Amino acid sequence: MIHIVPGDPVEQMLGEGAAPGELTQLRHALDLDQPLFTQYGHYLRQLAHGDLGQSLKYQAPVRRVIFERYPATLQLAFLALFVCAAIAIPAGILAAYRRGHFADRAVGVFTLFGLAVPNFALGPVLILIFSIELGILPVSGRAGPLSYILPAATLGAALAAILTRMVRGAMLEELSSDYVRTARAKGLGTAAVLFRHAFRNALIPVITILGLQFGTLLAGTIVTETIFSWPGIGRLTVQAISSRDYPLLQGCILVISVSYVLVNLFTDLLYSFVDPRVRLA
Repeated sequence: MIHIVPGDPVEQMLGEGAAPGELTQLRHALDLDQPLFTQYGHYLRQLAHGDLGQSLKYQAPVRRVIFERYPATLQLAFLALFVCAAIAIPAGILAAYRRGHFADRAVGVFTLFGLAVPNFALGPVLILIFSIELGILPVSGRAGPLSYILPAATLGAALAAILTRMVRGAMLEELSSDYVRTARAKGLGTAAVLFRHAFRNALIPVITILGLQFGTLLAGTIVTETIFSWPGIGRLTVQAISSRDYPLLQGCILVISVSYVLVNLFTDLLYSFVDPRVRLA
């Protein structure tokens, strides 16, 4: 699809004033004058040897360029997931415990706004409030610990709305179970019933959503990284598209896809540690 987009990477590398002979020579050196399927076959042969190719923009191995940026995306994804869980799990448990009361309705309003406001709208609003008006947080970049707050909050808030609903639904199902009624009849306190019994058995769907969300964070930070000028793989993907850097774009998409698969595999393995019934099965 990137080959269909108008634009020539060779012209971007040499400039519009380059002679036609220079353009032809460089295009031949980069194998860009070959048919698309020939280029793809050459890419697959390189990939079989662990070679992701050479970036056209940075004139460096794609593997090195990507893994210089990948730690920044991982750090942001882990922090955003922590923000998401820190908001969603207590809110979901509270909404389930106080079903039909004011707390439940307040959590419902929060999840509604969280689902309705996209990242590309929430990010600039947070910048306007906390960076421009209050001046307490950096606008963009990755200069220090404070620079993590706004992008992590932007990513985590939207995901927290989805997870809150999942936690609430799972907890409502567990709280209506026979073993919970038995635990209450035995005189166990509210905290023990909620956390030691109900929440522990509700963890499977919660872990599933967390795993999917973490994979989504690795693939879906493109907009947020662009808004906050975050030097991660999402912003690198946008730069690769803008410069028609085919090898770099292919490498970014490949790394994101493999990361998503590995996260889901790890999530499946985590089930057996959380729920003994999964190990038994």
